[in-house]
Amino acid sequence: MFEMQKLLITLGLGIAAIGLLYPYLKQIGLGQLPGDIILKGENSTFYFPVVSCIAISLIVSILLNLFRS
Repeated sequence: MFEMQKLLITLGLGIAAIGLLYPYLKQIGLGQLPGDIILKGENSTFYFPVVSCIAISLIVSILLNLFRS
């Protein structure tokens, strides 16, 4: 039971950190990589960061594998 609480707290802190760092991540180009889908209409915009999600997934996977004990 304690493991689930620890995981949820860590996940929440990670999401909060990403939210705080988002303006800085946007300045380095994360979220605007080639391959990200942006469709702009007259009254709406659809944005799906495919390549950015893959890049973040790879980075997180590598970090988790490095710190796995």
